[in-house]
Amino acid sequence: MDAIADLARFRVPGTGLIHPVILSGGSGTRLWPLSRAAYPKQLLPLLSERTMLQETALRSLSDAGFAAPVVICNDEHRFLIDEQLRQVGIVPQQILLEPVARNTGPAVAAAALWLMARDPEALMLVQPSDHVIGSVARFHEAVGRGVAAAQAGKLVTFGIKPDRPETGYGYIQIGHALDGGEGVYLVDRFVEKPDRAAAERFVDSGIFSWNSGIFLLGARHFLEDLARLNPDMLAACERAVHKGTDDLGFFRLDAAGLGEAPALSVDRAVMEHTDRAAVVPVDMAWSDLGSWRALQEHGQRDVDGNVVQGDVVLDRVRNSYVRSDSRLVAAIDLDDVVIVATDDAVLVAHAGSAAEVSGVVERLRQRNRPEPLQHTTTYRPWGYYRTVDAGNRFQVKRIMVKPGAKLSLQKHYHRAEHWVVVQGTALVQRGEDRMLVRENESVYIPIGTEHRLENPGKLPLHLIEVQSGPYLGEDDIVRIADNYGRA
Repeated sequence: MDAIADLARFRVPGTGLIHPVILSGGSGTRLWPLSRAAYPKQLLPLLSERTMLQETALRSLSDAGFAAPVVICNDEHRFLIDEQLRQVGIVPQQILLEPVARNTGPAVAAAALWLMARDPEALMLVQPSDHVIGSVARFHEAVGRGVAAAQAGKLVTFGIKPDRPETGYGYIQIGHALDGGEGVYLVDRFVEKPDRAAAERFVDSGIFSWNSGIFLLGARHFLEDLARLNPDMLAACERAVHKGTDDLGFFRLDAAGLGEAPALSVDRAVMEHTDRAAVVPVDMAWSDLGSWRALQEHGQRDVDGNVVQGDVVLDRVRNSYVRSDSRLVAAIDLDDVVIVATDDAVLVAHAGSAAEVSGVVERLRQRNRPEPLQHTTTYRPWGYYRTVDAGNRFQVKRIMVKPGAKLSLQKHYHRAEHWVVVQGTALVQRGEDRMLVRENESVYIPIGTEHRLENPGKLPLHLIEVQSGPYLGEDDIVRIADNYGRA
């Protein structure tokens, strides 16, 4: 029986028994400067034309016995995630918004509570949104093997066969085979990231696997163990869900309730302490893409062992990862390096040290630099803007507005704006006036004037905005009305 058919036989008529729960958190530090807090790696197309989030969601299609996914993310990413799912034709069951970050334990608990109210026997397939699975067929097969155990009350995780003594992953010691569960084993113990010597022993023993961070859990069974092992977390998450509110089609968890939950991972909160843990070993070409080295390993190498992307010229460069998302990058006579260039930052590191980039990001944060948080392109639910130039009392931005979208009705106390339409037609509200501004035409917005920009057409609207005034910060926006709940 093939993997998809094997999963489909577990479907309950009228429902999708297996509910994908996609965790889309993370601060975007390990793949800086490409990944930023406002646009982390799961929202980026790192290995294909699709983003990591899209690839994760597409692994759990309804024709493979899955329900539509439940996605958990922070507020800032909600419109980006909704749009990326729409681009690949996926309508989620719900997108749950975390007003505060509390790690994966509370996130999974909130999803379990939300699902329990709709399907008391729900099975959750919990997946991080930023992992690579090279063999989807083997993944589906492994999920199918774990279903019976999860239905019987086991909390199932998936262990990856290690091919090297990796110190950056947690490990699972595999115990005895589970009665009646082919290819499913009891967990003897979980081990946090080991040192090199311990990792070598684990790999040589043949009874350890990497902890993938992917789980198949009965929502009811998971919550039962959470009530026993971490009742404070469960109580806080119950308040967060009970007092949560609908917000433009999203479900916003209550900030006060969620904020009281201990900030623990699923492993720390439940899996390391439960007596119900089970593991399905699987070899599915998995990686968490947690470093530039990992991205290099999954890339297409040239004859010199280099993985190259973008506008790059190399001379006598070997075994390196070189990527440019903007300018030309030229490199000469280098070996085993990582070079990553965006339009506002360049990372150059020995490949063995590239994992230390998080320390650089922290130093930038301490200096209140914008580079850890934002790209020069900032995405909004209506489109995006990109800072092109800035200086004393002026700033120039390139703006794109999606067809049918509109910005908030707003005004500024410290700056005037001049808009020049490059492509498309803009519908502009300026004070009491409404006007169409076409290609090669412009409009001036004086300081303090209420105004709004809208794209009434069927093609993207592109314009150049020139701001001038004594203060040009984004907090000089007074929103009067807004389609996205920001007023």
